[in-house]
Amino acid sequence: MMGTELHNNSMNVVEKLHLLTLFLKANLHPNSSSESYQERLSRLEGDKESLILQVSVLTDQVEAQGLKISDLESSLVEHQHKLNSTEEMLQQELLHRTSLETQKLSLMGEVSYLKLKLADMEGRQTHGAEKQHNAEVGKAKHAMSLWLESFFTVCRYDCFMSQNLFTFIYLLGKIKASGIFILMVYSRSYRLRRTQSGGLQAADPDAGQFKRGGLRATAGPRLTRTPESDYSARDMNIPFSQWTKEQVCGWLEDYGLGQYVNLSRQWVDNGQTLLAATPQDFEKEMGMKNPLHRKKLQFALKAFTSKTVEKSAELDHIWVTRWLDDIGLPQYKDQFHEARVDGRMIQYLTVNDLLTLKVTSQLHHLSIKCAIHVLHVNKFNPNCLRRRPEEEKQPSPSDVVQWSNHRVMEWLRAVDLAEYAPNLRGSGVHGGLIILEPRFSSETLALLLNIPPQKTLLRRHLATAFSALVGPQAMQEKREYGNATGHVPLTTTAKVKPKKLGFTQFSHLRKRKPDESADYICPIDSGALTVNGISRLPSAALRGLSPSLERQAKKLEQAGTKVQTKSPKQ
Repeated sequence: MMGTELHNNSMNVVEKLHLLTLFLKANLHPNSSSESYQERLSRLEGDKESLILQVSVLTDQVEAQGLKISDLESSLVEHQHKLNSTEEMLQQELLHRTSLETQKLSLMGEVSYLKLKLADMEGRQTHGAEKQHNAEVGKAKHAMSLWLESFFTVCRYDCFMSQNLFTFIYLLGKIKASGIFILMVYSRSYRLRRTQSGGLQAADPDAGQFKRGGLRATAGPRLTRTPESDYSARDMNIPFSQWTKEQVCGWLEDYGLGQYVNLSRQWVDNGQTLLAATPQDFEKEMGMKNPLHRKKLQFALKAFTSKTVEKSAELDHIWVTRWLDDIGLPQYKDQFHEARVDGRMIQYLTVNDLLTLKVTSQLHHLSIKCAIHVLHVNKFNPNCLRRRPEEEKQPSPSDVVQWSNHRVMEWLRAVDLAEYAPNLRGSGVHGGLIILEPRFSSETLALLLNIPPQKTLLRRHLATAFSALVGPQAMQEKREYGNATGHVPLTTTAKVKPKKLGFTQFSHLRKRKPDESADYICPIDSGALTVNGISRLPSAALRGLSPSLERQAKKLEQAGTKVQTKSPKQ
């Protein structure tokens, strides 16, 4: 367009010059000097030629620029097509990656289940092999005692008949040598064996033949104990105070505290030594520096003395690592495994214990608290959390409270938010946190999913799906809690700080012991509230994490005291 206008303007200039030349030729005064007019005409002719040359040059430049513009437009269209195809490929890659991550999570769950099953089978096999070996050793000892008794009787008769002291000494030496030889023969049947997972098993009678896929011949760091130190035959009906040193050391190794067995052999005389010991004795005599190890041992000894059977005691520290996967906190598996946190310790965890385990996020504290409450409600059923979607169309809040982190990610994929589902890995979000925590809202979930604030339609869609998931009653409670005075919203960056003792509290340290039950993440003996068909966290369980939770707990306690004072009057 610009080139066309420039060409038209140049043509108009040429026409005007041509008309001017004709006008001057026609109106030349006859009396004027012809030379001056000729000079002017020649000058104008030169200007005309130069203008024509400039116009031609400009025309060529305009044509060249037009060609360049057309080339650029064609390349722009081509790049636009490439960009669209790249965006389609990226979208397909995201969907493929999401499906692969889903398969990876399912495979990890299956691998964890198979590992637990393998450990259980190895434990049963080891226990059965030890029983069989003990029975064989018992038979051998009984046969040897009968043989020695008969042989000693014959020897006494021979010595009595010969009345020779030297003969008696010689025969007595033969008896001892024969007994030692029999012990050596029977002890060879109890060989050092090691499985691929580190378990201990007795040797098979036909172990001489080579079998592919069998047990390894090398003995690693965990070697089997000798028959004299065998503790598998301990009678659980015997009080713990009467257990021998070997039985106590064997129990420590079974309980996951095998690193303290060597020092325990030097200090422990029987079970009463551990029952009468203090945590300071554990640290001094056994070298138990980890406070959670001391706490684990204390609760186990307390269970022995009180003779109470807890369902949580059946869950070992390996199950706890899988439980951390289910609630969305796999990053703490190494710390929990190193501290040997088992099912019994879970219900007695305090805020300081979690800080020792390097759990500093306030959101993660709330996640563990709600998960422990779900375990309490389900009586520590190891399979209470749901990992796979079921056939229900609209799940009820009582079903959602048992959802694992993986199940919440499946729900996000069902509501068309599959590209944001992987962001929940390691966030600690599970069904118990969504339902039981009043400060957890759709805004908190949007922050964890990294949905930008400018995507208002996407956030509105998430809020609608979230309200349909938790139910109208729970949403009403969350709104009321959010509109209360002094409400502090739940953020993803808030940290929990350890409690500091003031100067007024140092005087009470010698008078009374600190009550840890007030600092438990999820108190045990507190009465549970049932809301919307779900057992909710009571007021005592809301203390210790934020000022707003403490104010809410006080309001619930005041409401309860008012109801109790009004009932006698009525």
